[in-house]
Amino acid sequence: MFEESVITEYILPNGIKILHKYRAGVVAHLSLMVNTGMRDEAANENGLAHFIEHMLFKGTKKRRAYHVLSCLENVGGELNAYTTKEETCIHASFLKDYYNKAIELISDVAFNSLYPENELEKEKEVILDEINSYLDSPAEEIYDDFENNLYKGHEMGRNILGTRELVEGFSRNDLCNFLKNNYSTDRIVIATIGDIPFEKFKNKIIAHFGDYKRYNTEYHRNRFMQLPTFNVVQERNSHLSHCMIGGLAYPVENEKKMHMVLLNNILGGPGMNSRLNLNIREKYGFAYTIESQYNAYSDTGNFSIYMGVDPHSLDKAVDLVFKELTKLKNIKLGTVQLSNAKNQLVGQLALSGESGLGELLAMTRDAFYKDEIEPLSETIRKIRNLKSEDILDVANEIFDNENLNILIYKGL
Repeated sequence: MFEESVITEYILPNGIKILHKYRAGVVAHLSLMVNTGMRDEAANENGLAHFIEHMLFKGTKKRRAYHVLSCLENVGGELNAYTTKEETCIHASFLKDYYNKAIELISDVAFNSLYPENELEKEKEVILDEINSYLDSPAEEIYDDFENNLYKGHEMGRNILGTRELVEGFSRNDLCNFLKNNYSTDRIVIATIGDIPFEKFKNKIIAHFGDYKRYNTEYHRNRFMQLPTFNVVQERNSHLSHCMIGGLAYPVENEKKMHMVLLNNILGGPGMNSRLNLNIREKYGFAYTIESQYNAYSDTGNFSIYMGVDPHSLDKAVDLVFKELTKLKNIKLGTVQLSNAKNQLVGQLALSGESGLGELLAMTRDAFYKDEIEPLSETIRKIRNLKSEDILDVANEIFDNENLNILIYKGL
């Protein structure tokens, strides 16, 4: 059903891992990902990984900021970056004729950025605006607030953006020290999906990355120990109530991860036919927005349901959410239901990989945790082999009342 090329891996002598997947077409994608993110920050460094991501584009030893941003855009390409709790990534999409330009640019940005003082102060204002914008949106704030409560006292509960006070106080020396302690060649993966032979891609990577010396750093990540559940209600001066319900779930390498992905998709995934959307939003009109998500990290994971709801309907909507969770714990999926759920998830995965960029970023991240990258066909095989008993067991484990937490921003 799905034809796909082999994912080829190679490790440079300096420890940088490269991944290659051939795909015919005029558009190619390239990523450089470092296995370092927000959780690797000390308490007084919170926000530094994200700050560094911003500063990567502010000039290098051979390019001013304008030339960094224009290099690929002048030929119709795109350059971007993001920071998560566990990774920092630079990625580019471009016409395949410009592979050499994209590889050289990312090499320059990743290894030769200067982090100039004058740009540092300007970028602080940008990030402070980002923090203020996020705090002005309770629908966004509640996600981080929920994880802060779920992982209270642990690095995983912090905000990726950091705090106003910390960001205002960051110096160039702080950035350089964090880079030295956390960004090393043994934590880097460079990957591509595009119309280029592996040997040609490898040679280009060696030409632009091979001369960097091997540099290793030690991880100092603390494992998370589960805390007692919480039920928190905050009064907010807003026309909507915002509600989060959820708890801990499986880490990225857990054998039950795919079970949880399918279960989450059934409950409140992106499809309009999810149970939460059909039975709470469509049937009763209680929730303006309702969705669930599952996040898997290296040594932990979490599951959450979010809804924005009229304050007068809040209690009814919460009751309906728990009824849906109870159904999934007590009633095994029928043959047709399970088959439809599998087909929907397989289709979503195939569609999300159509452009190549989403697939590339998932492939790059997987390289941190797996000796061999799982091709899409293997992921689909695993989905097809899931049984209704598997889904029922996971529902009873994750949706157990002893694992469920509630955070509500109660509107007036």
